[in-house]
Amino acid sequence: MKRLSAFLQRLSASWVVLIALALLLYFFLRVLPDQAAQVERYAGEVGSPDTTFGYSAADLYRMAEVYGPEGRQAYVRARFTFDLVWPLVYTAFFVTAIGWLYRRAFPAGSRWQRANLFPFLALMLDYLENGAAALVMARYPFPTPVVAELTPVFTVLKWIAVSGCALLLVWGGVGALWRWGKGMGYRRR
Repeated sequence: MKRLSAFLQRLSASWVVLIALALLLYFFLRVLPDQAAQVERYAGEVGSPDTTFGYSAADLYRMAEVYGPEGRQAYVRARFTFDLVWPLVYTAFFVTAIGWLYRRAFPAGSRWQRANLFPFLALMLDYLENGAAALVMARYPFPTPVVAELTPVFTVLKWIAVSGCALLLVWGGVGALWRWGKGMGYRRR
């Protein structure tokens, strides 16, 4: 893990972070609204497992019912097209941005440098959520008891991990500014 983190640190050059940010913004502005519109067409007011923080297995089955056969098929297709790429996009941004900031915020060799690995937890949980929800949707109306119970757990854990990535960015930004400010203070003397 230490070597992987160090490799990702070296990869996190300013221009790589900017490319990852541009890709993230493209998804936010162009791709996500289209996906949301498609989900809304089938989901109505029940929403989508991906964007709902707290739901139960019963809620998931209710979503599957409301989506109907065409909506469920579209949902499964989206999990294996769009939702294979989107988690990679936000993970690339978090990994490179955290790596770039933490290199400036903390000394080389600090354990904080390995925070750039944390976004992979969000990626893994997102894929688990997507696969589980897609399986429940694909099998509906047949029950998928264990998977249906685990899907909401994966969703909550994913959102906690994604929020943790955002907090790590803020922490790295504060640390980088603090370290930069301390360096400026030494130069003034």
